[in-house]
Amino acid sequence: MNKKNVFLVLVILLSVFCGLLLGNLMAIRADRSLRGILGNAGTHGKVDELLTIIENQYVDSVNINEITEEMMTDLVSKLDPHSVYIPASDLEEVNSQLEGSFSGIGVQFNIQNDTIMIVAVVSGGPSEKVGLLAGDRIVKVNDTIFVGKNITNEKVMKKLRGPADSKVKIGVRRHGTREILNFNITRGDIPVSSIDIAYMIEPGIGFIKVNKFGTTTYSEFLDAIANLRAKGAKKYIIDLRENSGGLMDQAINMVNEFLPEGRMIVYSQGKAYPRFEAKSDGKGSCKNVPMLVLIDEFSASASEIFAGAIQDNDRGLIIGRRSFGKGLVQQQLTLSDGSAIRLTVARYYTPSGRSIQKPYVRGKSESYEMDIVNRYKHGEFDNKDSIRVADTLKYKTLAGRTVYGGGGIMPDLFVGRDTSEFTSYLNKVINNGLVYQYAFTYTDINRKTLKQFKIWQSIDMYLDSQNIITGFALFATSKGIVANWNEINQSKSVILNQLKAYIIRNAIGDNGFYPLLFKNDKTVKRALEQLKKK
Repeated sequence: MNKKNVFLVLVILLSVFCGLLLGNLMAIRADRSLRGILGNAGTHGKVDELLTIIENQYVDSVNINEITEEMMTDLVSKLDPHSVYIPASDLEEVNSQLEGSFSGIGVQFNIQNDTIMIVAVVSGGPSEKVGLLAGDRIVKVNDTIFVGKNITNEKVMKKLRGPADSKVKIGVRRHGTREILNFNITRGDIPVSSIDIAYMIEPGIGFIKVNKFGTTTYSEFLDAIANLRAKGAKKYIIDLRENSGGLMDQAINMVNEFLPEGRMIVYSQGKAYPRFEAKSDGKGSCKNVPMLVLIDEFSASASEIFAGAIQDNDRGLIIGRRSFGKGLVQQQLTLSDGSAIRLTVARYYTPSGRSIQKPYVRGKSESYEMDIVNRYKHGEFDNKDSIRVADTLKYKTLAGRTVYGGGGIMPDLFVGRDTSEFTSYLNKVINNGLVYQYAFTYTDINRKTLKQFKIWQSIDMYLDSQNIITGFALFATSKGIVANWNEINQSKSVILNQLKAYIIRNAIGDNGFYPLLFKNDKTVKRALEQLKKK
């Protein structure tokens, strides 16, 4: 994953940042009504008065509800980069990102060529029960054609998700079958996992990748630790790269597993928010095992709470690149119409007293959003010396090591991106999604053959004998990107690694995807080197 090309950083920035704002930033689990908090204050009465005047006396007819929604969004956005207004129509979907499950049909999908492609079917879920298969193309929903350029991920989810026990009719085209196959599916609860994978990366070393901190993260984490310990794990790598955060209590509970009694984990305080301190209780199951934490520029919020607590208590090394830098605490407050705001109510601090919130100017989120792009342009992703730290924000860990505040968690061991294999050809094929598309197409055509393999190593060996790089080059040419074999050979290991990883994911799931993807991961290799030291 560390071999992201130059332009990919820019392309994924917006989606990751939106995830930060709307998906995983509720650091406090609270759902309070604003009634009674606001009362009949004169200021908000003035706003009501203005809207009434506009509705009754403005020259043209206007939709007051639309104006109000726009006003709410604009007003809250002027506070800080992480306070957000959530319309009632979006609240359920936004909340589901942190919940342990949602109701739907149980498929993973991707939109290709204006068509919904089923990438995987959730084991034991509603779709598997009626016979949907990976590779099926959804072309109808409730007898209505559902293909075309207007299809989006949001529209698909609204169609396929719904209350448990409700029904939806799906029409699919299957590879090798001419007619449309119809399936009546009863929606059910679909689990949402916070842990992408937990596996033995080497004898004695367990690897756990956490993608967010949701309502079930801590219980999933305990299960992962127990399973890895049963397989002989005596050391752990906790991967929080690209983890944009979530619920503070889940991060606190996870850190507690690694600390002796009485250690500060995090504290927070605000104008109307009493100081809150979280300390370890000494009951954790991993207090004495060696461990390391991986972070990058997309690790934020609760991820930084976890990494900061481990670093400030000198419990383990932090490896990777400087984290995002979000040290603000949000609380969700419901409004009378079913909408909500996630309002910043406090700042949190690591055990040494650091605020890792990066600077921002109230009401000017554009420059804040460009911070990661500016870090990239400044060379911070590639060279440790390019990281700017403020000498006025020095702090000391429990053992007296110097750490810095004011903008993310600085890793103890910096690992820059490997750019030696970057080429313009690699940029083009990845930016156009061709690696993913070809992997799906290859899997679809060879699904019967791939089904005979049960472990990722067998598929890896099989793919090495198939010369898939040539097939991919022909596929990319058919999509308008002419093969440049000098550049293909320079980028070959990156392209091949990603192709094989996605094919393996399509065939057997994440349990094969991540081990292959991380096999040559520079940051993971550095972590393994450290854990092998006495």
